[in-house]
Amino acid sequence: MWMACVVILQFLSPKALAVAVGLCALAGWWLAPSRSLKLLRRVRFLVLAILVLFAGFTPGEALLPALPELSPSREGIVLAAEHVGRLVAVVLCVAILLEGLPVARLVGGLHALLRPLGWVGLPSERLAVRLMLVLRYVESASPGAWRDWLDDEVISGNSADRMVFTREAFGWRDLAALLVVLVVATLWFGVAR
Repeated sequence: MWMACVVILQFLSPKALAVAVGLCALAGWWLAPSRSLKLLRRVRFLVLAILVLFAGFTPGEALLPALPELSPSREGIVLAAEHVGRLVAVVLCVAILLEGLPVARLVGGLHALLRPLGWVGLPSERLAVRLMLVLRYVESASPGAWRDWLDDEVISGNSADRMVFTREAFGWRDLAALLVVLVVATLWFGVAR
C-alpha cells in the first residue's frame, strides 16, 4: 500500500499534490516528527539542487523582466515546486513507514514481495541484504560520515556484525491488498488514457 501511495504521488496534478504534501506533512509531524525532520534535513541539498536546476534552466517567461538573463522562469518555478513537493511527500512517507515498521520487518516484507521474481533471476536475498545495509547506514551515520569513505585508515574489516531480517510470509491479507492495488492501478491508468 505504501508503494502504491508513492506511485500515486507521481501522477497527481499540482493542486492535488499540494494537498497531498500538506497531508503528508501533518502525518509526519504527528506520527514521526523527529525522523521526518532528520530525513528532510538530509535531502535539503537535493531540494536546493532541484530548485536551482528547474527554476534557473527551464525556458519560459522571466520572473524578473528587468534581468531576463539572471531571472528564473515562471514555468521553471512551477516545475521546481512540483518536483520538490513530490520529493518531500515521498521523504515524509518514508519517515512514517520507518517509524512504524522495524527495519528487519521492512526488509523482510520487501523480500517477500520480490521472492516470486526469483523465477526470472532477480536475487531477492541480495537485494534485501543491500537494502538492510543502506538503511542501517542511513540510520546510524553522522552527518559528515561520507568523508570516512575517502579515508583508507577508517575502513575496518570488522565482519562481526550480523544482519538479521525477518522472513515474512505472504498471507491472504497481503494478497488481498496487492490485488486491490493492482485493480485500482488498472482502473486508474485505464481511465486516465
